[in-house]
Amino acid sequence: MENLSPKTAAFHTLGCKLNFAETSTIARQLTDAGYEKVSFDDYANVYVINTCSVTENADRECKLHVKRAMKANPAGLVVILGCYAQLKPEEISAIEGVDLVLGAKEKFNILSYLDDLQKSEEHGIIHSCEIDQADFFIGSYSIGDRTRAFLKVQDGCDYKCTYCTIPLARGISRSDTIENVVKNASEIANKGIREIVLTGVNIGDYGKGEFGNKKHEHTFLDLISELDQVEGIERIRISSIEPNLLKDESIALVAKSKRFVPHFHIPLQSGSDELLKKMKRRYMTGLYSERVAKIREVMPDSCIGVDVIVGFPGETEEKFLETYHFLNELPISYLHVFTYSERENTEAAHMDGVIPIPERKRRNKMLRILSEKKKMAFYETQLGKTYPILWEHENKNGMMFGFTENYVRVQKPYDANSVNQIEFLKLDKIQSDGTVSVIAAFANFLASV
Repeated sequence: MENLSPKTAAFHTLGCKLNFAETSTIARQLTDAGYEKVSFDDYANVYVINTCSVTENADRECKLHVKRAMKANPAGLVVILGCYAQLKPEEISAIEGVDLVLGAKEKFNILSYLDDLQKSEEHGIIHSCEIDQADFFIGSYSIGDRTRAFLKVQDGCDYKCTYCTIPLARGISRSDTIENVVKNASEIANKGIREIVLTGVNIGDYGKGEFGNKKHEHTFLDLISELDQVEGIERIRISSIEPNLLKDESIALVAKSKRFVPHFHIPLQSGSDELLKKMKRRYMTGLYSERVAKIREVMPDSCIGVDVIVGFPGETEEKFLETYHFLNELPISYLHVFTYSERENTEAAHMDGVIPIPERKRRNKMLRILSEKKKMAFYETQLGKTYPILWEHENKNGMMFGFTENYVRVQKPYDANSVNQIEFLKLDKIQSDGTVSVIAAFANFLASV
Protein backbone atom coordinates (compact mmCIF):
# COMPACT_ATOMS: atom_id res chain seq x y z
CA MET A 1 0.00 0.00 0.00
CA GLU A 2 1.28 3.45 -0.88
CA ASN A 3 2.09 5.72 2.04
CA LEU A 4 -0.12 8.78 1.52
CA SER A 5 1.50 10.91 4.23
CA PRO A 6 5.18 11.47 5.09
CA LYS A 7 4.37 11.06 8.79
CA THR A 8 1.67 8.70 10.00
CA ALA A 9 1.18 7.09 13.42
CA ALA A 10 -1.03 4.30 14.73
CA PHE A 11 -1.84 3.43 18.33
CA HIS A 12 -3.03 0.37 20.26
CA THR A 13 -3.84 0.31 23.98
CA LEU A 14 -3.92 -2.67 26.33
CA GLY A 15 -5.34 -2.58 29.84
CA CYS A 16 -7.09 0.07 31.87
CA LYS A 17 -8.90 3.37 31.29
CA LEU A 18 -5.81 5.18 32.55
CA ASN A 19 -3.78 3.70 29.69
CA PHE A 20 -6.42 4.87 27.20
CA ALA A 21 -6.22 8.40 28.61
CA GLU A 22 -2.43 8.41 28.32
CA THR A 23 -2.43 6.96 24.79
CA SER A 24 -4.77 9.74 23.70
CA THR A 25 -2.46 12.38 25.17
CA ILE A 26 0.58 10.86 23.43
CA ALA A 27 -1.41 10.65 20.17
CA ARG A 28 -2.24 14.36 20.45
CA GLN A 29 1.48 15.10 20.94
CA LEU A 30 2.25 13.34 17.67
CA THR A 31 -0.62 14.90 15.71
CA ASP A 32 0.40 18.36 16.99
CA ALA A 33 3.88 17.59 15.64
CA GLY A 34 2.50 16.86 12.17
CA TYR A 35 1.72 13.14 12.30
CA GLU A 36 -1.52 11.89 10.82
CA LYS A 37 -3.28 9.37 13.04
CA VAL A 38 -4.33 6.17 11.23
CA SER A 39 -5.86 2.81 12.15
CA PHE A 40 -3.48 0.28 13.73
CA ASP A 41 -3.98 -2.15 10.85
CA ASP A 42 -3.15 0.53 8.26
CA TYR A 43 0.21 1.51 6.82
CA ALA A 44 1.97 3.82 9.30
CA ASN A 45 5.47 5.17 9.87
CA VAL A 46 5.18 4.69 13.64
CA TYR A 47 3.20 2.12 15.67
CA VAL A 48 2.79 2.86 19.38
CA ILE A 49 1.67 0.04 21.71
CA ASN A 50 0.72 0.99 25.28
CA THR A 51 1.07 -2.14 27.43
CA CYS A 52 -0.42 -3.44 30.67
CA SER A 53 1.15 -5.51 33.45
CA VAL A 54 -2.11 -6.52 35.14
CA THR A 55 -3.57 -8.63 32.36
CA GLU A 56 -2.37 -12.20 32.02
CA ASN A 57 -0.13 -13.06 29.09
CA ALA A 58 1.26 -9.51 28.78
CA ASP A 59 4.23 -10.87 26.82
CA ARG A 60 2.03 -12.79 24.37
CA GLU A 61 -0.28 -9.83 23.82
CA CYS A 62 2.64 -7.49 23.20
CA LYS A 63 4.15 -9.88 20.61
CA LEU A 64 0.77 -10.28 18.91
CA HIS A 65 0.37 -6.55 18.32
CA VAL A 66 3.98 -6.13 17.21
CA LYS A 67 3.25 -8.75 14.53
CA ARG A 68 0.11 -6.82 13.51
CA ALA A 69 2.20 -3.68 13.06
CA MET A 70 4.86 -5.52 11.06
CA LYS A 71 2.20 -7.02 8.82
CA ALA A 72 0.78 -3.56 8.07
CA ASN A 73 4.22 -2.06 7.37
CA PRO A 74 7.41 -4.16 7.80
CA ALA A 75 9.47 -0.95 7.74
CA GLY A 76 7.34 0.83 10.35
CA LEU A 77 8.92 1.89 13.64
CA VAL A 78 7.45 0.06 16.66
CA VAL A 79 7.44 1.83 20.03
CA ILE A 80 6.41 -0.01 23.22
CA LEU A 81 5.50 1.91 26.37
CA GLY A 82 3.32 1.50 29.46
CA CYS A 83 3.46 -0.64 32.59
CA TYR A 84 4.86 -3.81 31.00
CA ALA A 85 7.54 -1.74 29.26
CA GLN A 86 8.64 -0.32 32.63
CA LEU A 87 8.75 -3.74 34.28
CA LYS A 88 10.32 -5.83 31.48
CA PRO A 89 12.19 -3.50 29.08
CA GLU A 90 14.91 -6.01 28.15
CA GLU A 91 12.41 -8.75 27.32
CA ILE A 92 10.38 -6.39 25.16
CA SER A 93 13.42 -4.95 23.34
CA ALA A 94 14.31 -8.51 22.26
CA ILE A 95 10.95 -9.01 20.49
CA GLU A 96 11.48 -9.06 16.74
CA GLY A 97 10.25 -5.81 15.23
CA VAL A 98 10.49 -3.64 18.38
CA ASP A 99 12.60 -0.51 17.87
CA LEU A 100 12.08 1.57 21.01
CA VAL A 101 11.00 0.82 24.59
CA LEU A 102 10.02 3.77 26.81
CA GLY A 103 9.60 3.58 30.58
CA ALA A 104 7.26 5.44 32.93
CA LYS A 105 9.28 8.66 32.88
CA GLU A 106 10.11 8.68 29.17
CA LYS A 107 6.78 7.82 27.50
CA PHE A 108 5.55 11.42 27.42
CA ASN A 109 8.80 12.50 25.70
CA ILE A 110 8.26 10.14 22.77
CA LEU A 111 8.80 12.88 20.18
CA SER A 112 12.37 13.50 21.31
CA TYR A 113 13.22 9.86 20.59
CA LEU A 114 11.51 9.51 17.19
CA ASP A 115 13.51 11.96 15.08
CA ASP A 116 16.68 9.87 14.91
CA LEU A 117 15.09 6.45 15.35
CA GLN A 118 15.96 3.84 12.75
CA LYS A 119 14.43 0.43 12.12
CA SER A 120 16.29 -2.00 14.38
CA GLU A 121 17.89 -5.18 13.04
CA GLU A 122 18.56 -6.54 16.51
CA HIS A 123 17.35 -5.36 19.92
CA GLY A 124 15.24 -2.25 20.29
CA ILE A 125 16.61 0.80 22.10
CA ILE A 126 15.59 1.13 25.76
CA HIS A 127 15.01 4.41 27.57
CA SER A 128 13.79 3.40 31.03
CA CYS A 129 14.13 5.06 34.42
CA GLU A 130 14.28 3.71 37.94
CA ILE A 131 10.66 3.82 39.07
CA ASP A 132 11.42 6.19 41.95
CA GLN A 133 12.23 8.81 39.30
CA ALA A 134 8.60 8.74 38.14
CA ASP A 135 7.57 11.39 40.65
CA PHE A 136 5.89 13.92 38.35
CA PHE A 137 2.37 14.14 36.96
CA ILE A 138 1.30 14.46 33.34
CA GLY A 139 -2.38 15.26 32.91
CA SER A 140 -4.18 13.18 30.29
CA TYR A 141 -7.60 12.54 28.83
CA SER A 142 -8.86 10.28 26.08
CA ILE A 143 -11.22 11.20 23.31
CA GLY A 144 -12.01 8.24 21.11
CA ASP A 145 -15.67 7.53 21.64
CA ARG A 146 -17.59 10.75 21.06
CA THR A 147 -19.91 10.09 23.99
CA ARG A 148 -17.36 9.83 26.82
CA ALA A 149 -13.82 10.70 27.79
CA PHE A 150 -11.45 9.19 30.35
CA LEU A 151 -9.92 11.96 32.48
CA LYS A 152 -6.75 11.12 34.41
CA VAL A 153 -6.65 12.80 37.82
CA GLN A 154 -4.13 10.66 39.72
CA ASP A 155 -1.26 8.24 39.03
CA GLY A 156 0.82 5.74 40.98
CA CYS A 157 0.10 4.02 44.28
CA ASP A 158 1.61 3.97 47.78
CA TYR A 159 -0.22 0.80 48.79
CA LYS A 160 1.75 -2.44 49.13
CA CYS A 161 -0.78 -5.07 48.09
CA THR A 162 1.13 -8.36 47.97
CA TYR A 163 -0.11 -9.41 44.50
CA CYS A 164 0.34 -6.12 42.65
CA THR A 165 3.10 -4.75 40.42
CA ILE A 166 1.48 -1.39 39.68
CA PRO A 167 3.60 0.56 42.21
CA LEU A 168 6.67 -0.95 40.50
CA ALA A 169 5.35 0.06 37.08
CA ARG A 170 3.88 3.48 37.87
CA GLY A 171 5.64 4.75 40.96
CA ILE A 172 4.39 6.70 43.97
CA SER A 173 0.93 8.21 44.37
CA ARG A 174 0.70 11.67 42.81
CA SER A 175 -2.10 13.89 41.60
CA ASP A 176 -2.96 16.55 39.06
CA THR A 177 -3.82 19.99 40.43
CA ILE A 178 -7.52 20.74 40.82
CA GLU A 179 -7.06 23.71 38.48
CA ASN A 180 -5.67 21.52 35.70
CA VAL A 181 -8.32 18.81 36.17
CA VAL A 182 -11.06 21.45 35.89
CA LYS A 183 -9.35 22.95 32.81
CA ASN A 184 -9.18 19.52 31.14
CA ALA A 185 -12.82 18.82 32.03
CA SER A 186 -13.82 22.13 30.45
CA GLU A 187 -11.83 21.29 27.30
CA ILE A 188 -13.65 17.97 27.09
CA ALA A 189 -17.02 19.70 27.54
CA ASN A 190 -16.18 22.16 24.77
CA LYS A 191 -15.63 19.24 22.37
CA GLY A 192 -19.27 18.22 22.80
CA ILE A 193 -18.57 15.13 24.89
CA ARG A 194 -21.38 14.32 27.33
CA GLU A 195 -19.68 12.04 29.86
CA ILE A 196 -16.39 12.06 31.75
CA VAL A 197 -14.99 8.99 33.52
CA LEU A 198 -12.51 9.92 36.28
CA THR A 199 -9.54 7.59 36.20
CA GLY A 200 -6.27 6.93 38.01
CA VAL A 201 -4.49 4.11 39.81
CA ASN A 202 -5.90 4.99 43.24
CA ILE A 203 -8.18 7.98 42.74
CA GLY A 204 -9.48 7.99 46.30
CA ASP A 205 -5.93 9.01 47.28
CA TYR A 206 -6.35 12.17 45.18
CA GLY A 207 -4.48 15.19 46.53
CA LYS A 208 -1.27 13.41 47.50
CA GLY A 209 1.60 14.70 45.41
CA GLU A 210 -0.50 17.51 43.92
CA PHE A 211 2.42 19.92 44.40
CA GLY A 212 5.25 17.53 43.58
CA ASN A 213 5.67 16.37 47.18
CA LYS A 214 3.69 14.47 49.80
CA LYS A 215 1.71 17.57 50.72
CA HIS A 216 -1.95 16.62 50.75
CA GLU A 217 -3.83 19.92 50.66
CA HIS A 218 -6.85 18.72 48.70
CA THR A 219 -8.92 15.56 48.96
CA PHE A 220 -11.02 13.45 46.64
CA LEU A 221 -14.09 15.21 48.05
CA ASP A 222 -12.57 18.59 47.13
CA LEU A 223 -11.94 17.32 43.61
CA ILE A 224 -15.44 16.04 42.93
CA SER A 225 -16.97 19.14 44.55
CA GLU A 226 -15.09 21.32 42.03
CA LEU A 227 -15.90 19.07 39.06
CA ASP A 228 -19.56 19.14 40.01
CA GLN A 229 -19.54 22.83 39.05
CA VAL A 230 -18.09 22.39 35.53
CA GLU A 231 -20.63 23.52 32.95
CA GLY A 232 -21.29 21.50 29.81
CA ILE A 233 -20.77 17.98 31.14
CA GLU A 234 -23.97 16.03 31.71
CA ARG A 235 -22.38 13.05 33.43
CA ILE A 236 -19.31 12.35 35.52
CA ARG A 237 -18.59 8.73 36.42
CA ILE A 238 -16.13 7.57 39.10
CA SER A 239 -14.17 4.64 37.66
CA SER A 240 -12.88 2.68 40.66
CA ILE A 241 -12.30 3.69 44.27
CA GLU A 242 -10.95 1.83 47.29
CA PRO A 243 -13.61 1.14 49.96
CA ASN A 244 -11.49 2.66 52.75
CA LEU A 245 -11.18 5.90 50.73
CA LEU A 246 -14.86 6.17 49.77
CA LYS A 247 -16.20 8.41 52.53
CA ASP A 248 -19.80 9.20 53.50
CA GLU A 249 -19.32 12.80 52.34
CA SER A 250 -18.37 11.70 48.82
CA ILE A 251 -21.33 9.31 48.66
CA ALA A 252 -23.62 12.12 49.82
CA LEU A 253 -22.27 14.49 47.15
CA VAL A 254 -22.91 11.94 44.39
CA ALA A 255 -26.43 11.36 45.74
CA LYS A 256 -27.25 15.09 45.49
CA SER A 257 -25.24 15.86 42.34
CA LYS A 258 -26.76 16.67 38.97
CA ARG A 259 -23.58 15.52 37.21
CA PHE A 260 -22.10 12.61 39.16
CA VAL A 261 -23.96 9.43 38.31
CA PRO A 262 -25.10 6.72 40.78
CA HIS A 263 -22.50 4.17 39.74
CA PHE A 264 -19.63 2.96 41.93
CA HIS A 265 -16.93 0.40 41.24
CA ILE A 266 -15.33 -0.72 44.50
CA PRO A 267 -12.52 -3.32 44.63
CA LEU A 268 -13.08 -6.09 47.17
CA GLN A 269 -10.57 -8.79 46.03
CA SER A 270 -11.67 -11.33 48.68
CA GLY A 271 -14.59 -11.98 50.99
CA SER A 272 -12.25 -13.61 53.52
CA ASP A 273 -10.75 -11.28 56.15
CA GLU A 274 -7.83 -13.66 56.53
CA LEU A 275 -7.00 -13.38 52.82
CA LEU A 276 -7.50 -9.61 52.85
CA LYS A 277 -4.79 -9.43 55.52
CA LYS A 278 -2.48 -11.64 53.41
CA MET A 279 -3.14 -9.35 50.47
CA LYS A 280 -2.31 -6.30 52.68
CA ARG A 281 -5.59 -4.66 51.79
CA ARG A 282 -6.57 -1.72 54.01
CA TYR A 283 -10.05 -2.80 55.09
CA MET A 284 -11.98 -5.85 56.21
CA THR A 285 -15.27 -7.21 54.88
CA GLY A 286 -17.21 -5.37 57.59
CA LEU A 287 -16.18 -1.97 56.25
CA TYR A 288 -16.90 -3.09 52.70
CA SER A 289 -20.44 -4.09 53.68
CA GLU A 290 -20.90 -0.71 55.37
CA ARG A 291 -19.89 1.16 52.18
CA VAL A 292 -22.35 -0.84 50.06
CA ALA A 293 -25.12 -0.34 52.63
CA LYS A 294 -24.48 3.42 52.75
CA ILE A 295 -24.71 3.73 48.96
CA ARG A 296 -27.93 1.70 48.89
CA GLU A 297 -29.38 3.84 51.69
CA VAL A 298 -29.03 7.14 49.81
CA MET A 299 -29.16 5.80 46.20
CA PRO A 300 -31.37 2.68 46.11
CA ASP A 301 -31.11 2.38 42.30
CA SER A 302 -27.35 2.84 42.11
CA CYS A 303 -25.14 0.37 40.26
CA ILE A 304 -22.32 -1.14 42.34
CA GLY A 305 -19.53 -3.12 40.65
CA VAL A 306 -16.92 -5.22 42.45
CA ASP A 307 -13.39 -6.43 41.65
CA VAL A 308 -12.55 -9.85 43.04
CA ILE A 309 -9.52 -12.16 42.73
CA VAL A 310 -9.80 -15.96 42.78
CA GLY A 311 -7.01 -18.44 43.39
CA PHE A 312 -4.85 -16.28 45.66
CA PRO A 313 -2.31 -18.38 47.64
CA GLY A 314 -4.00 -19.87 50.67
CA GLU A 315 -7.50 -19.56 49.23
CA THR A 316 -8.82 -22.93 50.39
CA GLU A 317 -12.21 -24.14 49.17
CA GLU A 318 -13.66 -22.92 52.46
CA LYS A 319 -12.23 -19.42 51.99
CA PHE A 320 -13.38 -19.31 48.36
CA LEU A 321 -16.91 -20.21 49.46
CA GLU A 322 -16.66 -17.50 52.10
CA THR A 323 -16.06 -15.02 49.27
CA TYR A 324 -18.81 -16.55 47.14
CA HIS A 325 -21.43 -16.35 49.88
CA PHE A 326 -20.33 -12.85 50.93
CA LEU A 327 -20.81 -11.60 47.36
CA ASN A 328 -24.04 -13.52 46.89
CA GLU A 329 -25.60 -11.81 49.90
CA LEU A 330 -24.34 -8.29 49.08
CA PRO A 331 -26.75 -6.02 47.14
CA ILE A 332 -24.27 -5.45 44.29
CA SER A 333 -24.80 -5.25 40.52
CA TYR A 334 -21.92 -7.04 38.78
CA LEU A 335 -18.41 -8.46 39.29
CA HIS A 336 -15.08 -8.10 37.52
CA VAL A 337 -13.41 -11.43 38.23
CA PHE A 338 -9.63 -11.81 38.01
CA THR A 339 -7.77 -15.10 38.16
CA TYR A 340 -4.70 -14.72 40.35
CA SER A 341 -1.42 -15.12 38.50
CA GLU A 342 2.06 -14.90 39.95
CA ARG A 343 3.99 -11.69 39.34
CA GLU A 344 7.74 -11.29 39.78
CA ASN A 345 8.89 -9.09 42.67
CA THR A 346 5.66 -9.47 44.63
CA GLU A 347 5.27 -11.03 48.07
CA ALA A 348 2.41 -13.28 46.99
CA ALA A 349 4.60 -15.03 44.41
CA HIS A 350 6.53 -16.65 47.28
CA MET A 351 3.57 -17.58 49.49
CA ASP A 352 2.57 -21.12 50.38
CA GLY A 353 -0.79 -22.62 49.50
CA VAL A 354 -0.53 -22.28 45.72
CA ILE A 355 -3.85 -23.06 44.01
CA PRO A 356 -3.68 -25.27 40.88
CA ILE A 357 -4.48 -23.42 37.65
CA PRO A 358 -7.54 -25.59 36.77
CA GLU A 359 -9.02 -24.83 40.20
CA ARG A 360 -8.41 -21.09 39.74
CA LYS A 361 -10.28 -21.29 36.43
CA ARG A 362 -13.18 -23.22 38.00
CA ARG A 363 -13.59 -20.59 40.70
CA ASN A 364 -13.40 -17.81 38.12
CA LYS A 365 -16.23 -19.44 36.17
CA MET A 366 -18.37 -19.78 39.30
CA LEU A 367 -18.02 -16.08 40.08
CA ARG A 368 -18.64 -15.04 36.48
CA ILE A 369 -21.92 -16.97 36.57
CA LEU A 370 -22.76 -15.26 39.86
CA SER A 371 -21.93 -11.90 38.25
CA GLU A 372 -24.36 -12.54 35.40
CA LYS A 373 -27.10 -13.47 37.90
CA LYS A 374 -26.40 -10.31 39.90
CA LYS A 375 -26.52 -8.14 36.79
CA MET A 376 -29.79 -9.63 35.58
CA ALA A 377 -31.32 -9.28 39.05
CA PHE A 378 -30.26 -5.62 39.11
CA TYR A 379 -31.67 -5.03 35.62
CA GLU A 380 -34.97 -6.62 36.69
CA THR A 381 -35.32 -4.02 39.47
CA GLN A 382 -34.94 -1.24 36.89
CA LEU A 383 -37.60 -2.37 34.39
CA GLY A 384 -40.50 0.04 34.08
CA LYS A 385 -38.41 3.00 35.28
CA THR A 386 -37.59 5.99 33.08
CA TYR A 387 -33.99 7.17 32.72
CA PRO A 388 -31.91 9.56 30.62
CA ILE A 389 -29.96 7.38 28.17
CA LEU A 390 -26.77 8.48 26.44
CA TRP A 391 -26.56 6.80 23.02
CA GLU A 392 -23.25 5.65 21.51
CA HIS A 393 -22.18 5.71 17.87
CA GLU A 394 -21.84 1.97 17.17
CA ASN A 395 -24.25 0.40 14.68
CA LYS A 396 -24.36 -3.35 15.32
CA ASN A 397 -26.72 -5.29 13.05
CA GLY A 398 -29.06 -2.30 12.85
CA MET A 399 -29.09 -1.69 16.62
CA MET A 400 -27.51 1.04 18.71
CA PHE A 401 -26.59 0.93 22.38
CA GLY A 402 -26.32 3.28 25.30
CA PHE A 403 -26.21 3.44 29.08
CA THR A 404 -28.50 4.82 31.71
CA GLU A 405 -26.84 6.96 34.36
CA ASN A 406 -26.83 3.88 36.65
CA TYR A 407 -25.06 1.77 34.01
CA VAL A 408 -27.87 -0.34 32.58
CA ARG A 409 -26.93 -1.15 28.98
CA VAL A 410 -29.85 -0.53 26.65
CA GLN A 411 -30.58 -0.93 22.94
CA LYS A 412 -32.89 0.39 20.23
CA PRO A 413 -32.97 0.38 16.40
CA TYR A 414 -30.11 2.49 15.04
CA ASP A 415 -30.87 6.16 14.50
CA ALA A 416 -27.95 8.40 13.48
CA ASN A 417 -29.73 11.41 14.97
CA SER A 418 -29.55 9.82 18.43
CA VAL A 419 -25.75 9.43 18.52
CA ASN A 420 -24.26 11.36 21.47
CA GLN A 421 -27.77 12.48 22.46
CA ILE A 422 -29.57 11.93 25.75
CA GLU A 423 -33.15 10.65 25.61
CA PHE A 424 -35.58 9.94 28.44
CA LEU A 425 -36.97 6.44 27.85
CA LYS A 426 -38.61 3.70 29.87
CA LEU A 427 -36.73 0.42 30.41
CA ASP A 428 -38.94 -2.31 28.96
CA LYS A 429 -37.56 -5.86 28.64
CA ILE A 430 -34.29 -7.75 29.06
CA GLN A 431 -33.24 -9.08 25.66
CA SER A 432 -31.44 -12.34 24.84
CA ASP A 433 -28.09 -10.51 24.53
CA GLY A 434 -28.42 -9.17 28.07
CA THR A 435 -29.25 -5.59 27.09
CA VAL A 436 -32.56 -3.88 27.87
CA SER A 437 -35.01 -2.62 25.26
CA VAL A 438 -36.65 0.77 25.75
CA ILE A 439 -39.97 2.38 24.95
CA ALA A 440 -41.20 5.96 24.86
CA ALA A 441 -42.24 7.38 28.19
CA PHE A 442 -44.29 10.32 29.40
CA ALA A 443 -40.98 11.90 30.40
CA ASN A 444 -40.25 12.37 26.67
CA PHE A 445 -43.14 14.76 26.49
CA LEU A 446 -41.96 16.63 29.58
CA ALA A 447 -38.44 16.88 28.16
CA SER A 448 -39.71 18.37 24.90
CA VAL A 449 -41.88 21.15 26.34
